[in-house]
Amino acid sequence: MTTRHKVTFTSEGASLTGNLFLPDGADGPVPGIVVAGTWTSVKEQMADRYAERMADRGYAALSFDFAGFGESEGEPRDWERPEAKVRDIRNAVNFLAGHAAVDADRLGALGVCAAAMYMGAGAVEDTRIRSLALIAPWLHDPEICRDVYGGAEGVDAKLADADKARARYEATGEVEYVPVVSGSDPRAAMPMEVDFYLNPERGGIPQWPNRFAVMGWRDWLTFDSIALAPRVSVPVVLVHSEDAAIPEGARRFHTALDGPKNFVWTNGIQFDFYDQDTTVTTAADAAAAHFATTLKA
Repeated sequence: MTTRHKVTFTSEGASLTGNLFLPDGADGPVPGIVVAGTWTSVKEQMADRYAERMADRGYAALSFDFAGFGESEGEPRDWERPEAKVRDIRNAVNFLAGHAAVDADRLGALGVCAAAMYMGAGAVEDTRIRSLALIAPWLHDPEICRDVYGGAEGVDAKLADADKARARYEATGEVEYVPVVSGSDPRAAMPMEVDFYLNPERGGIPQWPNRFAVMGWRDWLTFDSIALAPRVSVPVVLVHSEDAAIPEGARRFHTALDGPKNFVWTNGIQFDFYDQDTTVTTAADAAAAHFATTLKA
């Protein structure tokens, strides 16, 4: 059984809100896992689900809203900034390390989709993160960004839009937004119909406003997570599918890793890893097994 506690902690002056899932009946402090989900997401969409699964398997697991997202403080809202999210992860680790139920010497991180990039960067910067589980990881470099976003011309257009939106924000305080997901708006960050994000029975929940700050394109497109891989020395497991998002990025990242590593290939499209029970269970089991061997007392 698992108990969920609503918690808050501070990150760069902002109060962040999270859910701490603790295994019932634990005998002494247990390993702690920081959990985060896809770009633009709030904790209720997928991070809570994985955090609860980790707690079911004996870990203390913290899911939280990044600054500017969901229940957390921070302005401007819904601005996807990888470096800022990495700072929030460091402060989430601070919270876990200081909690009485957590063994501060056994801390890991689990990232779903884009959070795989952020958790990888977090492990490079924070030696307290001793193990990583990356689920359906979105891991990109400049080449992959060109492949995904319409070649060099498409990337340059998004960077120009970002710079224009940033200048407007700095001059007026106004943030330009487009939808994260839309099948009718070509400016959407994902200009397509995605049931997970648009279905209120799945990820289309009230806590998630489905908006993307246009000035975030520069932060997103220039964050090279694959270049970080040689600096990641902690044990890593990647759980992915050939039918999910950019498996080539995951392969490149895995190849470049310097430390112990494992790759678990399974089935499912990207969005299955967010909320489909069979796929989530497979991924959670792989992550828990990895943490069991890499976060030993």
